[in-house]
Amino acid sequence: MTAPTREQLDAALATVNDPEIKRPITELGMVDSVEIDEAGIVHLTVLLTVAGCPLKDTITRDVTGALTPLDGVTGVDLTLGVMTAEQRSGLRETLQGGQAQREIPFSQPGNLTKVFAVASGKGGVGKSSVTVNLAIAMAKQGLRVGVLDADVYGHSVPAMLGVADSRPTQVDDLIMPVPTASGVSVISIGMLKPRRDQVVAWRGPMLDRALVQMLSDVFWGDLDVLLLDLPPGTGDVAISLGQHLPGAEVVVVTTPQEAAAEVAERAGTMASMMHQRVVGVVENMSYLPCPHCTPAGPDHADHRIEIFGSGGGDRVAATLGQRFGYDVPVLGRVPIDISLREGGDVGKPIVESDPTAPAALELTSIADQLSGRSRGLAGMQLGLTPSSRF
Repeated sequence: MTAPTREQLDAALATVNDPEIKRPITELGMVDSVEIDEAGIVHLTVLLTVAGCPLKDTITRDVTGALTPLDGVTGVDLTLGVMTAEQRSGLRETLQGGQAQREIPFSQPGNLTKVFAVASGKGGVGKSSVTVNLAIAMAKQGLRVGVLDADVYGHSVPAMLGVADSRPTQVDDLIMPVPTASGVSVISIGMLKPRRDQVVAWRGPMLDRALVQMLSDVFWGDLDVLLLDLPPGTGDVAISLGQHLPGAEVVVVTTPQEAAAEVAERAGTMASMMHQRVVGVVENMSYLPCPHCTPAGPDHADHRIEIFGSGGGDRVAATLGQRFGYDVPVLGRVPIDISLREGGDVGKPIVESDPTAPAALELTSIADQLSGRSRGLAGMQLGLTPSSRF
């Protein structure tokens, strides 16, 4: 049996992506040496970015899986090494495209990533649950999705995505977002703390710096969609977001009752003040499907128990649309579902764990509406500078 050539081995290895950077290991300079002996055993060394890489088992499995099917290969002898400081510096330059100074990629002209900031007027309306489920629903469409947990004080996104105890890999001063089983990449201030139970007690300048770091120091790669889970209210992070990502579009989450709707309107108005476009309203905890009447049979109507009242989402959408002069739709009404809460607690959001549940179907519909939006120029800075010369 003829042994594969070096070109065939390289081509097979080029199909293996680094699980964090999501680019071929051959392109990243991670393949240090490759050779095949007379018995058909491939001996190779793959360099990890840092010692103790949390995903080295994944790399081992993928490399072995790529080489084993080749004709003439009888086994794979893989050695995992670690990049030198010089090699990591070269990798960082490769990832940054030769740019010495870090910048926020999503604010650059021509960037095609859709950025959605999920906001609410008050806490407790399920904003984080909506964010993670939208992210997974979009990832299931085949999109490359990242989630930035900008809720600095109440960072719960990592736990909801099942990576609460994970820590990002750092290549010099470049941070890799943490990958999840669903394909969504996530970064959170909670992942950057020494301890999970440590309290974050920061004021304005520190909050702004943290947001900039998670946007510019993290290698997000080529994302189709970036979702930001904002802290509730109209505070420092919302203002910083408007300054650093003026092209971001805002999704306002509310619940049906009057008190929640009133403060949700303020969150939407803040976005407009920062020249961001509000693309729609999500009414969460909209109703409880009656357990005695659902699924609705042919002889009776679908009975909905409106625990928190009704009309909040419609009020917020109508008020914001009137203030802004453009249509602000209600993107969806997500019912109360025990599976939605349970999924968040165990790190398996409902659109993944129970995709046919009413809440999952509604969240998937909302994700379809957002991912199907054209980019457009609304809310984007065009880089024009006024001039007094004619």
